[in-house]
Amino acid sequence: MLKRRGFLKLAGAAWLGLIGLFGFGTGAEAMGRPRLQSYRLTPSGWPDGLKLKVVVLTDFHACEPWMSVDRLASICDHANTLGGDIILLLGDFATSMKFLTSKSDPDAVARVMATLKAPLGVHAILGNHDYWSDWKYQRDPTRMTRVEEALTGAGIPVYVNRSVRLEKDGHGFWLAGLGDQIARLPKPGAARQDFIGIEDMDLTLADVRDDAPVILMAHEPYVFSVLPERIKLTLSGHTHGGQINIFGWAPFARNPEDHRYLVGHITRGDQHLIVSRGLGCSGIPVRLGSWPEINIIDLG
Repeated sequence: MLKRRGFLKLAGAAWLGLIGLFGFGTGAEAMGRPRLQSYRLTPSGWPDGLKLKVVVLTDFHACEPWMSVDRLASICDHANTLGGDIILLLGDFATSMKFLTSKSDPDAVARVMATLKAPLGVHAILGNHDYWSDWKYQRDPTRMTRVEEALTGAGIPVYVNRSVRLEKDGHGFWLAGLGDQIARLPKPGAARQDFIGIEDMDLTLADVRDDAPVILMAHEPYVFSVLPERIKLTLSGHTHGGQINIFGWAPFARNPEDHRYLVGHITRGDQHLIVSRGLGCSGIPVRLGSWPEINIIDLG
């Protein structure tokens, strides 16, 4: 039988181990240099001869000291060396985290994003925190968010329920950006499922006028289960791979849909979804078992 002194020693060791583990999660993983996660696929209907390298950055959660402007600049410099034909930014430039010394100015973040370069350009959507952190938007959802204003002002197009046709080597494809699915905060005391989305798939695809393939940017992956067959490839972030993910135990992924689409390459029939672990932190500045990443997707 374990005596009181032995129990206290065991409890103390466990507590120190826990502190060490979360210290590693804050220092090594959360602040670590992003790893490169690559995927190769050819979606159904993809044109022969169209080879497209897509570089994806998402879930920045810019703030001091965890995702400083200097750290963002280093990540963007790294992304510029990867030879992407196009760079896609999947949202959550802002943060709602309380464990920080200061939030980063959206204009400063946008200026860093403007250093990204690719032949087919840099394109962005917004994430839930870009809306949640903007109280002027929450009071008046008809206005443009501060993050969108900053990115647009820096020359980066932001897609909220709209599409654009791009072309490489004589082959066209459509890039579509879906409005955020949980953009508006519920009233105090409401349940989480009462978040209000601004996504409009019909409007997003309204300008798609031919049978060229569509790449959909959707910050949250939840929409994947109800996508029209027209969309064969969806790119998402939001989940952070659980942010804490220890052998599949992901306590931060409270939404069943988060577990369903937690990370990686997921298929449904001939439709593909790629969910990125992203770069920053939400809630607490800790990552365990979910190292920050940049995604490289070779299509065709």
